[in-house]
Amino acid sequence: MKILVANIGSTSFKWRFYAFEGEEERLLHRGALERVSDYGEAIDTCLAQLREARVLERAEDLDAVGFKVVLGLRVTGCVFLTEEVLRDMEEAYDLAPAHNPPYVAGIRKFAEKLPGVPLVGLFETAFYQWIPEWAKWYAVPWNWRENGVRRWGFHGASHKYIAERSAEWLGRSDVANRVRNLYIQGPDQPVQDPPLRVISCHLGGSSSVTGLLNGVAIGNSMGLTPQSGLPQNNRVGDLDVFSLALVTKRLGLSLEEAFRQLWKEAGLKGVSGVSNDIRDIRAAAEQGNERARLALDLLVHECRRWIGAYLVELGGIDALVFTAGIGENNPEIRSAICAGLQEFGIELDEEKNAQAIRTEAEISRSDRPVKVLVLPTNEELIVAREAKRLVEQQK
Repeated sequence: MKILVANIGSTSFKWRFYAFEGEEERLLHRGALERVSDYGEAIDTCLAQLREARVLERAEDLDAVGFKVVLGLRVTGCVFLTEEVLRDMEEAYDLAPAHNPPYVAGIRKFAEKLPGVPLVGLFETAFYQWIPEWAKWYAVPWNWRENGVRRWGFHGASHKYIAERSAEWLGRSDVANRVRNLYIQGPDQPVQDPPLRVISCHLGGSSSVTGLLNGVAIGNSMGLTPQSGLPQNNRVGDLDVFSLALVTKRLGLSLEEAFRQLWKEAGLKGVSGVSNDIRDIRAAAEQGNERARLALDLLVHECRRWIGAYLVELGGIDALVFTAGIGENNPEIRSAICAGLQEFGIELDEEKNAQAIRTEAEISRSDRPVKVLVLPTNEELIVAREAKRLVEQQK
């Protein structure tokens, strides 16, 4: 089975092309286009590159195209991207303005270009279908809840990959199998004692922390939208909603402009005044820029706050995992997050930590009870696996 995974941005298009033969999974091709103004041309270029690489003779030979879609108001899970699903995503444009519009446009263009190929979406919210009731809701008036105001959680494909890979790393094949089959069999598959308690820190252009009990999420630091939780690259993170009343009066902003600033000019960019790129912010902080240092400290603090919350909810911790661009490539931030946590069994081997860049590694001291791991994530593989499963179910 051959699955193309399309990652669509507002002006970018990245892809990975997988082949599945029995239990074997192979990445056959990957590519990226920037400054995309026409998704139709971008799709043609992608298919041409696949033909040139001799991994796909005809577009009709694709078994599915998979998408890591972000948010629908009524739909979650892994689904075929019908017009009804796309309309549901359109209703969530205001909640995911950086994600949903380009994805819907790109998916519709794929449907035009490849009319006979199944298009499958794995929603970022899918991994949180089974979180406890108390983790789903805000303390809002009841009719708000009935109209969709709830905690969804995001980065589901990444945290699902980490749930499976960390279980494998820790020798818990029972938990790894449970995670792999989660969308097929649900969360009630039995596992051995003792329970496996993992906290997964996806730190990148956008960041979130998830608590994992036996491979199943108990919650995520993001809530109704990807704008919440930890400070993102240029999106706000957690914010008291009544601050909008203040800035609309004092700064004379319209509500629309205030929202635009919260998802375009806030986050690490807004605090640092430098950039939304952690590399630029670190360089400025090293040169004495106090706002840049504050942005880094704020990211560290918020990550520690959520780690603490899930450490309590899980009743302890067996492994702390860092993943995504910042988590995989910044020993200094990992060290700051783990500082002073020896009483909880968390202590880094700083030499191992310094060497762990874009590679799987254990960076904790060998004599400490909690494993601290760096595990590069693979969201596209999760999307490809779930697209394959859904298509096979329909045959």
